[in-house]
Parts: sequence; structure tokens; C-alpha cells
Amino acid sequence: MIILIKTAIAVAMIMPAILPARSDEIPTLDVRPVCRGIASQSTDPLDVGLQTTFDQCVQSEQQVREQLKKEWSTFSAADKQHCVSLAKTGGESTNTELLTCLEMARDVRALRSAATASSSKGSAGQTPTLPSASTVQPAPAGSSASRSPSLRTPKRIQL
Repeated sequence: MIILIKTAIAVAMIMPAILPARSDEIPTLDVRPVCRGIASQSTDPLDVGLQTTFDQCVQSEQQVREQLKKEWSTFSAADKQHCVSLAKTGGESTNTELLTCLEMARDVRALRSAATASSSKGSAGQTPTLPSASTVQPAPAGSSASRSPSLRTPKRIQL
């Protein structure tokens, strides 16, 4: 009985040290339910040219996961925690949704930072404003930020 209690206490003390390390891992999301839905919807004869097979969808999600692996360290811990939590809520999730969430959170943070920096240079008492579309530089062509989220859904696969 005493050994069982000592073991339980040891486990309780070790677990908090293990959990933060795992929280920074890229989650493994089950994209199959979403891909099944996309594949079944793409059999509609009116969607000529937009047909996506289950395998194409899964392959696309694997490519997005590889991109996530490359960019994972560039996202803040708070954004990772928030976006992973959102991705795992509600059942069906995709790597595309997770990456989009992380990119949007990063971009909003950058805009807010730019607004704060520009307002601190202005006169006191003025209301800070976000940069206008003409002052925000577009992302380089081909970068993930240059594609709209709607184009990065699994339906974007080209045959």
C-alpha cells in the first residue's frame, strides 16, 4: 500500500514536467473524416474540374503537415496552444485549418505590434490605427501567407 502511494506521488510530480514538453509537439490530426466528406461532395456532376479524391485530400494534408513541421518553431507558444485547442475541438480537423489559424494569429500579432509602434511615435492622446492596406507589404509569391485560406483547403488540389 505504501509503495502504491509513493508511486502515485512520484507520477504526480513527474507529469507536470512532461506535459509542457509535449504541448509544443505538432499534433497528429485525423484528417480522414474531412477528406471523406470532401471526396463525397466532389462527386457532384456540377463540380466538373473540382473533383478531389480521398487520396488526393490526404496527400494534400500530409504536405501541409510537412509545412507545419518547417514553420512550427516560428509560432508563439500561446498561438500554438490556442490553435491546437481549436483544431481538436468539434471532432473533424485538418492540418490546413491548424496552419491557417497559426498564420492568422501571427499576422494579427504583427499588425498589432506595428500599430502600437506607430502610435507610440505619434502624439499622446491619439487613437492608434491599424496600417492601411497600402502600407502592408504583400508576402512573397509562393509563400504560404500569399495564398488565401480558401485556396489552401484540400479542394485546391490540381489534377
